[in-house]
Amino acid sequence: MSARSAGGRGAAVPALFSEPWQGQGVPSEGHEAQDEGHGAPYKEHGALDGGRRVPGEGHGAPGEGQGVPDAGHGVQDEREGLPEEWAVPDEERLARAALTRLVEPGDQAVGRWLRRMGPVALWRALTGKAKPPPGATRDRLAGCALRAAGMDPIADLALIARCGGRFICPGDLDWPGQLDDLGDTRPVGLWVRGPAGLRMWALRSVAVVGARACSDYGSHVAATLGAGLAERGWVVVSGAAHGVDGAAHRGALAAGGATIAVLASGVDVPYPRGHAELIERIAEQGLVLAELPPGAHPTRPRFVLRNRVIAALTRGTVVVEAQFRSGSLVTARRAQQLGRSTMGVPGPVTSGLSAGVHELLRGEAVLVTDAAEVAELIGGIGDLAPERRGPLVERDLLDPVTARVLEALSARGGNDLREVARESGTGCDDALGRLHELLALGFVERHGDRWELVRPVSPGDGARRGDPPNRGNRVKGLRR
Repeated sequence: MSARSAGGRGAAVPALFSEPWQGQGVPSEGHEAQDEGHGAPYKEHGALDGGRRVPGEGHGAPGEGQGVPDAGHGVQDEREGLPEEWAVPDEERLARAALTRLVEPGDQAVGRWLRRMGPVALWRALTGKAKPPPGATRDRLAGCALRAAGMDPIADLALIARCGGRFICPGDLDWPGQLDDLGDTRPVGLWVRGPAGLRMWALRSVAVVGARACSDYGSHVAATLGAGLAERGWVVVSGAAHGVDGAAHRGALAAGGATIAVLASGVDVPYPRGHAELIERIAEQGLVLAELPPGAHPTRPRFVLRNRVIAALTRGTVVVEAQFRSGSLVTARRAQQLGRSTMGVPGPVTSGLSAGVHELLRGEAVLVTDAAEVAELIGGIGDLAPERRGPLVERDLLDPVTARVLEALSARGGNDLREVARESGTGCDDALGRLHELLALGFVERHGDRWELVRPVSPGDGARRGDPPNRGNRVKGLRR
């Protein structure tokens, strides 16, 4: 396989790329496995130094892995001229790609070993080419050996390139640093389809998640939220599932906005199958990403583990309809643990689909009803939602004394001046002046010595005390 087909820039190919992978392990020159914490040749620096590779550490033996610093990445042009220490060595990238097929996502033990040993040493240790990692059981090692026997990470990298995608890992310029908050459960790497830069899109993103079997109300709210957030420049992140997820993606796409789908399968395996067209459209206009390598199929645990990526990648999570046992609640609670904003959209108290959301709202979640309120909570200074208040009626514009005079008038038969003055607690002269103001504004009319409320224009409007019919000249007059 040539350097160019592996994703490099055409420089010399390290031995790891040119030798057969299956059953061979990683070349061991200068990389003998060592006890954890004692000079392991590859060290993780994702959480430190903003996810950037620290010069002099984690680069393998001198002269090895430096020929194709961007192998398998797919965005080589952006990295021309960058410091060499920002590039991920070929051996590390290939080892990480292999580990995504060898181990399950979110395995804390694997994350701990990866942090202490580095990806190349860990691959060798798990496949019997070096001393096993501390605490690794015989059954785990046997399972890893079975999986490793049929693996071909070079073919995986070639396949993702043919799909128009790439494999990114910690140390890449496009790696979202917020994923490092997951600690030892951080993804080993991400397989990505789509033209956009993941790191930049994730900086201004919000997750919209909820029930698969949602109601029409939930679907409408999710689509409205997706469109509203997209119009405000936010990237909508969800899991591409039926129900709320799909509605949120479609809302964002319909508004011409950006959206990211995080899958529990390989990026070339659309799931659910009914959303194949939607996922393909997201890959064209947005981003589709997964921890699992191409061809991998979803399982129940992988859906739950996928949710931690959604929670960590975004600045906040909105839950639209969720039962007590719902994967959406897992996403929301993980977001809370990571210090992200957690929001919920209320629903009918008689609906089981809203029971989980209401339980969140009784805790740390914040109630939101539209995109403006979401943006106010997770946005910057000035992202304020409009003030909510009831409709303004004409009586609200009257000063307090005039309003009391208006309230003093009987809804039936009217009153004379002395009765109005007594009921409103004003003098006769003051009451007379206020009544003339109300007459000019169209609230009252005079019949001899009696003052009466103007009757409603339409019999169906219903006469209420102090509520005259709707005539535009009154409000206009009051604003003068």
